[in-house]
Amino acid sequence: MTSTAAPAPIARAAQSEVELTIGGMTCASCAARVEKKLNRLDGVTATVNFATEKAKIVYAEGIAVGDLIATVEKTGYTAEAPPPPRPEGPGPREGRTPEEDPETAALRGRLAVSAALALPVVLMSMIPAFQFDYWQWLSLTLAAPVVVWGGLPFHRAALTNARHAAATMDTLVSVGTLAAFGWSLWALFLGDAGMPGMRHGFDLTVSRADGADTVYLEVAAGVVAFLLLGRYLEARSRRRAGAALRALLELGAKDVAVERDGREVRVPVAQLAVGDRFVVRPGEKIATDGTVVAGSSAVDASMLTGESVPVDVAVGDSVTGATVNAGGRLVVEATRVGADTQLARMARLVEDAQNGKAEVQRLADRVAGVFVPVVLLIALGTFGVWLGVTGSTAAAFTAAVAVLIIACPCALGLATPTALMVGTGRGAQLGILIKGPEVLESTRRVDTVVLDKTGTLTTGRMALQEVYIAEGADEKEVLRLAGALEHASEHPIARAVAEGARERVGALPAPEHFENAPGLGVRGRIEGHEVAVGRFQDVLPDALARAKADAEAAGRTAVVVARDGLALGVLTVADSVRETSAEAVRELRALGLKPVLLTGDNRAVAETVARAVGIDAGDVIAEVLPREKAEAVRRLQGEGRTVAMVGDGVNDAAALATADLGLAMGTGTDAAIEASDLTLVRGDLRVAADAIRLSRRTLATIKGNLVWAFGYNVAALPLAAAGLLNPMIAGGAMAFSSVFVVTNSLRLRAFS
Repeated sequence: MTSTAAPAPIARAAQSEVELTIGGMTCASCAARVEKKLNRLDGVTATVNFATEKAKIVYAEGIAVGDLIATVEKTGYTAEAPPPPRPEGPGPREGRTPEEDPETAALRGRLAVSAALALPVVLMSMIPAFQFDYWQWLSLTLAAPVVVWGGLPFHRAALTNARHAAATMDTLVSVGTLAAFGWSLWALFLGDAGMPGMRHGFDLTVSRADGADTVYLEVAAGVVAFLLLGRYLEARSRRRAGAALRALLELGAKDVAVERDGREVRVPVAQLAVGDRFVVRPGEKIATDGTVVAGSSAVDASMLTGESVPVDVAVGDSVTGATVNAGGRLVVEATRVGADTQLARMARLVEDAQNGKAEVQRLADRVAGVFVPVVLLIALGTFGVWLGVTGSTAAAFTAAVAVLIIACPCALGLATPTALMVGTGRGAQLGILIKGPEVLESTRRVDTVVLDKTGTLTTGRMALQEVYIAEGADEKEVLRLAGALEHASEHPIARAVAEGARERVGALPAPEHFENAPGLGVRGRIEGHEVAVGRFQDVLPDALARAKADAEAAGRTAVVVARDGLALGVLTVADSVRETSAEAVRELRALGLKPVLLTGDNRAVAETVARAVGIDAGDVIAEVLPREKAEAVRRLQGEGRTVAMVGDGVNDAAALATADLGLAMGTGTDAAIEASDLTLVRGDLRVAADAIRLSRRTLATIKGNLVWAFGYNVAALPLAAAGLLNPMIAGGAMAFSSVFVVTNSLRLRAFS
């Protein structure tokens, strides 16, 4: 989301849409400028997102994409139409991590070299004990590449802005550092600063000399190094914008066994076409959306739908790409491929939902849009007034340079990244990952927290719950027989029964015969007895029948254990509630948040879990399809609520990105983690309350830093303009403002 609202779409009979990748933007005002230029074209509606470096453009018939790219390039930036996402995985550019991105890597190298060269310059200039004969010439040698090469991104951006009659923080950095460097060159080559034995100490008294023996190399080099640090940290955060999309795409299968000419051929998923029949063996991912034409199995869709109970499928049933075949062999006919699949549609939902964040990241740039031109005018005015009053060009230039240097936004550039670094470092110690400064703004206003059920409030794994036995039967014997038979099955419910039985009774006998009855359960012979476990139509005693009905009404799966045709007991299997979930809900309430349960499971299951953790039945949203979760969040937002979302499944990814604040359980899928704003590494919901508190504290620190940085400039500018600060003192004050910002940020280390 940019700082200016896009105009309403123009009504045209035929419209097309394109998404351009924009290069060269350095702040929100750049995005606003590109958006403004595009929207001036007749029949074009554009929205430019600085955080994702994308422009979504709707254009009328008769306009070519080349015209749109040319308009962006005339504005001073680059534009290209990105290739469409590939279902088989990310392309070479999409697959890079933030650290591997060539632009970020180049910036990191620029920062390392500049910092290494600037440090001795600052030390020599600030500490007289380090000043040997001709130290100033060594400082010039070290500072020159920092100012010219290290500051090149700022100079280039300032030149681009100047060509379009605009000014940003880059303008002030460029003008300030070049002015300090230019003055130093003049003082060294034409003044007295280049003389042997020149010393450069702190003089707190105001000197209205011509300044011909003073150099400001430490200011020029130090400002560039500090600002490069801030730019690098910002770039790393911004490069994560496409990670959710990559994580979604990587969930899909990479190749598939297709039936062609009576034999199986392994081909890349990209070569699948609608109507192709492909084979899915147990444990494999289903390559794309389709219909089962042969075989039956249980499909684990938890990574995509959040449903805890595997779905039994047979001939004629639909299956979804990226889900896992947990049982038998399936033959599937493809019905949707590529961009039409449910996985690809969810990827688009996540990408769309990510638009509209990063507001706090733009605060400094929005204010700087006014601040920078004012500072430049004050500097020019200072030069003119001093020249008119004193008649000394050198004195006038000294005062003007002091204005530019005192206003250099070094502290402004450090305000966000330093607080973020310390806050995220402390968060990592507490099991909390904060993705970037753009996620923090809404934490103070959050009043509703939406909790996913499977994997968030619950463990996300099927587990044996209650055991009901018939009169005269032995519980351990029932578990022993059921566990022995289910141990031979690959079905997730069977595994839950087998693991639960092993934990309660120990070693299990081996079945002498085993038979799988798809959709019903398993049969076999154990120790000479015919045993059946599942949903067979056995005649149940009244007590077992009631227990089975009650369990199913509560949303649990009930299986009957029978021996030689006689029902011995009923076992219930369900996704178990995490031990810490109820406490976590209480802590969230203590923060003033209203908990809401959102799940794709049926209402009976949802309300049972809600009661267990302390959520009101009226705050349960159940039986929601994956694509409807984001819409449910939007409905809550439409009621005036500021929503935080906690989830762990792929089906939660779009909702996490749509919410004002997204929190992902670290035990969840990569797609959910990447789409979220905060990740709870330990997978403990109690950390969610800590995450919100830490986010609020970090945001408060960032805002405090910004207030100080601007307040310092507002207070110091009149002193510099009045000639009460020479550039050297101004440089020291600028450095102090940076130290203050860093020290203020370090207080976050004490967060607990």
